[in-house]
Amino acid sequence: MKLLFYRYGSICEPDIIDGFQELGYIVHEITTEITNKSLTPQESIKIVSNFLLDQPVDFIFSINFYPTLSEVCHIFHLPYLCWTVDSPVMELFATSITHSCNRIFLFDKAQYREISPLNPDHVFYLPLAVNTKQKQSCVRYASASMREKFSADISFVGSLYTEKCPYDRLQNPPAYLSGYLDGLMEAQLHIYGGFIVEELLTEEIIEEFKAHFPGFYTYPSESYLTDRQTLAQLYIGSKISAMERIRVMEILSARFSVDLYTASDTSALPQVHNRGLAKTLEEMPIIFNNSKINLNITSKSIRSGLPLRIFDIMGCGGFVLTNFQPELPELFVPGEDLAYYENLDDLADKADYFLRHETERKEIAAHGLETVQKYHTYPIRLEQMIELAFGK
Repeated sequence: MKLLFYRYGSICEPDIIDGFQELGYIVHEITTEITNKSLTPQESIKIVSNFLLDQPVDFIFSINFYPTLSEVCHIFHLPYLCWTVDSPVMELFATSITHSCNRIFLFDKAQYREISPLNPDHVFYLPLAVNTKQKQSCVRYASASMREKFSADISFVGSLYTEKCPYDRLQNPPAYLSGYLDGLMEAQLHIYGGFIVEELLTEEIIEEFKAHFPGFYTYPSESYLTDRQTLAQLYIGSKISAMERIRVMEILSARFSVDLYTASDTSALPQVHNRGLAKTLEEMPIIFNNSKINLNITSKSIRSGLPLRIFDIMGCGGFVLTNFQPELPELFVPGEDLAYYENLDDLADKADYFLRHETERKEIAAHGLETVQKYHTYPIRLEQMIELAFGK
């Protein structure tokens, strides 16, 4: 079979291409959007349509949902497969979500429960995966100097969200609004395994927020998106994530050596070692493999699922210490494949424990690698996807 992979530059795209090719698929690529981020929907439609007229394929694939691709596939009577790796994905609420050509795969069950009623027979739940072959090859051939360079007690690879937090554009909120939202966010910060924000937003709070927030997001065309979902997931979710990550760094760096690989401003975290950005394919696997503890701090907008970082760390043979997520025990065995924390005090205690228990830590990391190699590689996951999309 032949497929057209529409790419925008997600870090998992090369791994998925490798997975499709390992299964025997011929993969064509459109990569214009990787270098041209100002590409308009009309330009994208033209590029894809011209390609299809010249080189017919069996289906189109993308990471996350592109309404424009769905429209093109609707016209061409061609299946459109997509797989989310992010949350929120506001495009999922576009009315083109209802097209029968769609085969939409969502990695977060909360996201799935929200979107699947819009097109029940064409939306599926599918967890993420890892390219263990690429990760293990990178680890295996790393030089001694590279291993030494990226060795650490505790590492975190990712943004602090402080530099890209849209919530911070809120202007002159009245005391009641500020107090309510601060209390709501503080409550959510103490809850692992549930997302309470959306149900606790009153219509009055939503309208008050919009009145003090210039440029409140509205989908540019017809959609099923509500202001409640936008406020909870896009604005408050990102703010809580930023708050949590700062607190994690403060608490851990006060007691342990913490290396942070990020482009975020860390001037307010003087005890954290900011190592700058890590190269995804060449450096990140070595960091994961040579850090005693790799943190995962899931973005709050990922309400139940497991982010790509967890799979990537385990695929590198690294030890994962993550916040609890509802889907965690469905995919892995806590204490055997990885470890989780239930609150920030528990995080500090678990970090201290696993830094002092090297044998147990290494056994868990080794078992986690075996688990992802056996159950969570891209060829395995893509076979599941194709079966769900087209049947046996």
